Amino acid sequence: MTAAARNYLIVTAAYWGFTLTDGALRMLVLLHFFKLGYSPFTLAFLFLLYEAAGIVANLSGGWLAVRFGIPRMLMVGQFLQVAGLVMLSFVEPGWPVALAVAWVVTAQGIAGLAKDFTKTASKSAIKATSGEGAGQLFKLVAWFTGSKNAMKGLGFFGGGVLLEVVGFRGALWLLAALIGLVMVLAAVSLPRELGKASASRTVKELFAKSPGVNLLAAARVFLFGARDVWFVVGLPVFLYANGWRFAEVGAFLAAWTIAYGIVQALAPRLVRRSPDGLSREVPEARLWSLALVAVPLALAALLAIPDLPRPDLVLVAGLTLFGLPFAVNSSLHSYLILAYAGSEKAAEDVGFYYAANAAGRLAGTLLSGLLYQIAGIMGCLLGSAAMLAACWAITLMLPNGAATSANAPAPTSAGG
Repeated sequence: MTAAARNYLIVTAAYWGFTLTDGALRMLVLLHFFKLGYSPFTLAFLFLLYEAAGIVANLSGGWLAVRFGIPRMLMVGQFLQVAGLVMLSFVEPGWPVALAVAWVVTAQGIAGLAKDFTKTASKSAIKATSGEGAGQLFKLVAWFTGSKNAMKGLGFFGGGVLLEVVGFRGALWLLAALIGLVMVLAAVSLPRELGKASASRTVKELFAKSPGVNLLAAARVFLFGARDVWFVVGLPVFLYANGWRFAEVGAFLAAWTIAYGIVQALAPRLVRRSPDGLSREVPEARLWSLALVAVPLALAALLAIPDLPRPDLVLVAGLTLFGLPFAVNSSLHSYLILAYAGSEKAAEDVGFYYAANAAGRLAGTLLSGLLYQIAGIMGCLLGSAAMLAACWAITLMLPNGAATSANAPAPTSAGG
């Protein structure tokens, strides 16, 4: 096994462990505080600093990874996750609501920093370990992203189970121990200089991105906002209100995320490849974006039917279908950002892109609670459709020729 392959596997395994705890944490917070009587909008508010912190973490994390190396940024992210989990474990049910909300929001903010420091470092490591012209970038990105989301799905399920078996505090301590172990193992296994380069010296230089990176970042805002506008608060609360138990809600979110991750990993088989790495891939992104717009619109039309039997099952079936084009879109975007990114400062470009990703999640999280409280699940679905239409419109402007990106990789061997 080459050193690059070894480093790729270590980074992937470290991110798996982190993502498992991150998914479990989301379910623990959502279900525990919903059980305590928090409103949908308050539940969304608990996640706002988590998502807002991601914007800061991605922008600064990309620069720091270039300046100090990817392994150090992985360690920072994992350490912050331990700190956030431990802090959250001190919340008491008898605290005044204002104090509890402030404490949880702060702990979630620390976890948000942890998540996106770790994500930016991990995704940047793919570029650093893939090798120029290796022809495997799409495969590596797809496998990494897909397997990560499968682990996140397991985390959703594990969070629901842990909440019932060992309780809120016990679950948090177990997760902190797990990520602490992962942190130590990764620290002693990765070369410290991985990903280091000459970082940008000014803010202007940091934000001076190529048109491809800028447009893809804008599309990413709307793509992930369109998912979270129903996923974060609307769907779990709707299912619980329709008689589902916490474990059942967690199990569906887990199954959806795992299936989504599997499709992401298989995306190279579903997308036509091109010699320059862009001329077919960009039109594919446009096509899959347009297909995705139709799903929430069709679901909203079905749920508008009077006396529709089992609307919960209709919603579950429709959102299961939503997962296919969404997963392919997400995988294509994750590949394209590395195709557009500069080789020496890839971590900065990736950080900028995932800052946009965090901005989309922030908007989607806020709208999920707000729209559900105003217009129920129908409002969430229509909000999702509007954001997806914006995503598709932006992809029409993406550069798609070899001349537009000197960093476009050679194609993989996978057919499409």
